[in-house]
Amino acid sequence: MTGRYPPIHVFGGTSDARLICQLLDTAGERYSLSVASDAGLQLAGDIRGEVVVGRMDTVAMVDFLITRQVQWVIDASHPYAELLSDNVVAACRQAFVPLTRYARPSEIEVLSHPLLHKVDSVTAACAVAQKLGERILLTTGSKQLAEYQQGLTGKTLLVRVLPTADVLSQCEALGLGVGNIIALRGPFSAQFNQALYEFCQPDVVITKESGAQGGYQEKVAPCLALNLPCIVVRRPASVVLDNIGQQVTSLDEFAQHLTRWQQQRGQ
Repeated sequence: MTGRYPPIHVFGGTSDARLICQLLDTAGERYSLSVASDAGLQLAGDIRGEVVVGRMDTVAMVDFLITRQVQWVIDASHPYAELLSDNVVAACRQAFVPLTRYARPSEIEVLSHPLLHKVDSVTAACAVAQKLGERILLTTGSKQLAEYQQGLTGKTLLVRVLPTADVLSQCEALGLGVGNIIALRGPFSAQFNQALYEFCQPDVVITKESGAQGGYQEKVAPCLALNLPCIVVRRPASVVLDNIGQQVTSLDEFAQHLTRWQQQRGQ
């Protein structure tokens, strides 16, 4: 007899989470998926699991996990969603729920070039960009736009962000106008990015270590082909799982965890 609620809960909002949900669908598992916003809901697409929209802090997560008697949590959130991942770890520890963290593979060491600057923070990215020119293209999303604006005072910012009402309102509130905003959903091909760089004519591009799913090489390689400096902000350090869970870095590895989960449940 199955419970009222699904035994598996996924924290997502990324293409990685969608792929994991599709694996759960194929395996016939019941699950729910948390996304922060309607944009995450759209990204989830036609998965079979229940989609829960809205941000949760640690207290809300603990209540959610206990109330719904969740038996396995999968954190497939964005590599840069550091606070969310920390909250998930804390909630699983308090609710005594095992956790699997999916960390998409990094590609940051694949490319090396004198024009490619690898830094550890927004502050460091701004410090490098200050010396490289006046027009700065940010392909880092909308979350830290205010920080970049403060660190790049006096520069012309061009921002590539998701085409949602909330994000566009955020841009407008920061004083970014139609000449500054490029509202598109990626990832994009190298050819598309090169054409965009040629059109925008930035002096430097700032991006993130987004991995293959985020089109990392497709963003960086055209910069180098155009002799355009590119700054990459490294990922935050991996969350410490201690004894509550394990980290996987590929869908094949996750599939092995799923098989073990089903075997333990006698499926």
